[in-house]
Amino acid sequence: MSETERVTLVGNLTADPELRFTPSGLQVANLRLAVTPRTRQEDGTWTQGETSFHTVTVWRDQAEHAAETLTKGARVIVVGRPKQRSWTDQDGTEHQVTEVDAEEVGPSLRWATAKVTRTNGRKASGQHDTP
Repeated sequence: MSETERVTLVGNLTADPELRFTPSGLQVANLRLAVTPRTRQEDGTWTQGETSFHTVTVWRDQAEHAAETLTKGARVIVVGRPKQRSWTDQDGTEHQVTEVDAEEVGPSLRWATAKVTRTNGRKASGQHDTP
């Protein structure tokens, strides 16, 4: 995967965001997202595809905002960079997982409304923090 590759995911949270802090005090939240593609058939009916599950990592102030705002079942939109991680467990079994490092996270407004509250003291629009 390229460092510049971006993905957009739209799905539902399978649990409330998990907010924690790194040893240096940096905020990080994990989101678990279920994505089920739907395809419209020629007769106008919809067919549901196979659900895929994604782990999304959100950093800094956005992590706190996600934890304060989003709850299990919420439909969200995530834009971020996929990252692959691999490890070997105690039994010698190798594992590989692809996660998404979020650049943007927000509620989907397709079937819901949201009230946006702007925070003070944040970076100007267009400036990005990276972990």
